[in-house]
Amino acid sequence: MSAGAASRRAAHRPPRRWGTTAATVVAALVLFYLSAPVVVVIPMSFTSSRYPTFPPVGLSLRWYDEFFFAPRSQWLTATGNSLEIATLTALCATLLGTLAALGLSRLRSRYASTLAMAIIFPIVIPIVVVAIAVYLVYVPLRLNGTVHGVVLAHTMIATGFSFLVVSAALRNFDITLERAAQSLGADPFQTFRRITLPIIAPAVLSGALFAFITSWDEVLIALFLSGNVMTLPRLMWELVRTDLTPTIAAASTLLIVVSTLLLTLAELLRRSQERRASGAGRAGEP
Repeated sequence: MSAGAASRRAAHRPPRRWGTTAATVVAALVLFYLSAPVVVVIPMSFTSSRYPTFPPVGLSLRWYDEFFFAPRSQWLTATGNSLEIATLTALCATLLGTLAALGLSRLRSRYASTLAMAIIFPIVIPIVVVAIAVYLVYVPLRLNGTVHGVVLAHTMIATGFSFLVVSAALRNFDITLERAAQSLGADPFQTFRRITLPIIAPAVLSGALFAFITSWDEVLIALFLSGNVMTLPRLMWELVRTDLTPTIAAASTLLIVVSTLLLTLAELLRRSQERRASGAGRAGEP
């Protein structure tokens, strides 16, 4: 092989992507570091030992049986409370976050960004600061120890997540679709119901899922405000200090599974939103 041919072949050879490989390895190590403590909890819930052990000693469903079928199970009561609070929080946060995103997306004012920051401010500041502040406000109002008090506190945080998700979808929304509907005689409510809402529906549902997860596994605000209303994360927190049993690992597995399923559903809805946006863009091209 001549020197010229060898040089031409080397010139056409694809470059070695050491940077990409190194980034992939680092990302895999970070993912392992973050997920390993969570994944370890799952096999611990199937141990036959009286105490959580890893690797598990034998295999048993004893702790799941205690969680779901024990007489007067405090676990089921706490789970029911958490489901009720998370569902109400998701409904309230989705409504408020969606309306706020729609309003600010159409607000032509220099104060729009300030209002948006005010909505997401509870997400930014430490959660313990929120818990203490809400507790001090709730004391004279006698909202401590009530379901609706916890729902209001969780809604204050979860609304920011719903707002961010819907706002991101509205950035790619074609406003001319609404104008076309209104030019054909549709009033604002009909335009929203038949045009705007169907297009942003995946984002609205994603925001609702994030709001549900935010409330579902929140513990610090529940410690300050829930009183006799025991939630599942709060019960786990208290039993870790007093009665450490593998039932806590079973409850943790339940939280992990529910959160993972909801996050997966949110990702599928996000991709659906992207496909709709790209399809609408291609349809509008000449």
